[in-house]
Amino acid sequence: MTKMLAVLAMLHLVLFPATEKKTVTIKGSDTMVILVQRWAEVYGSQSTTVQFQVTGGGSGTGISALLNGTTDICSSSRPIKPTEVSQLKSKYKSKGVEVAVARDGISVYIHKDNPVKKLTVAQLRDIFLGKTTNWKQVGGRDAKIVLYSRENNSGTYEFFKEHVLEKQDFAPEAQHMVGTGALVNAVRKDPNAIGYGGVAYAEGVKDLMLAKDASSAYIEPTEANILKGTYPLSRFLYFYLRERPSGDVKKFIDWVLSKDGQKVVTEVGYIPVKKF
Repeated sequence: MTKMLAVLAMLHLVLFPATEKKTVTIKGSDTMVILVQRWAEVYGSQSTTVQFQVTGGGSGTGISALLNGTTDICSSSRPIKPTEVSQLKSKYKSKGVEVAVARDGISVYIHKDNPVKKLTVAQLRDIFLGKTTNWKQVGGRDAKIVLYSRENNSGTYEFFKEHVLEKQDFAPEAQHMVGTGALVNAVRKDPNAIGYGGVAYAEGVKDLMLAKDASSAYIEPTEANILKGTYPLSRFLYFYLRERPSGDVKKFIDWVLSKDGQKVVTEVGYIPVKKF
């Protein structure tokens, strides 16, 4: 009987071989890693044909991987640059495909015990340029401000540099962290620290309210404020592809933009691109 069962099992494997899942690679934004991983887990658990390999490294790293053909999808927290589009067109005869998959706000994190509650964008700029160096200059304690930034291949770094610093260089003493998680952890441990990153990472730290200028209202980085466009630092999060998606990749992206996929966006702590 045992031999018969073994023979039947072997016949089943021959007649109905196990289908090997296709691996789809997604590389890029550290800000988006927790969101993309969750999408991959949920969708992958429902799919019999596809599995995912998700890695970070920064938006610039993801776009480089897209250009050299080592990722199927690039996740990016910044728009692709014209020079990068030109490289895609030169190498692949395509301008690439941009898909906005979520919305995000850039939170400014400080330690929970820091009494400061709000800053204008100009005050924030002066802090990260090294012009304002003591918390008492912005209504806090008499203590040196400790700066934490993302590394320069990060889309969040580029967004902050363009929209807050007006393309000026960060203060030399700013400490550049490899990932947003590491930056938040550093701020969480340092009463005099300040840093920035995606809203979904703001755990164990305090979000500052921001105002566009001294005559504007101070706004919290909530979903409602980001959707209304009143919070000064908000952006889209993107997938980039070398060409129009097809097959399993298209099915995955269609799901990401569906009600179920956008529900994951909310669960992780980001903002959907559309309401259902």
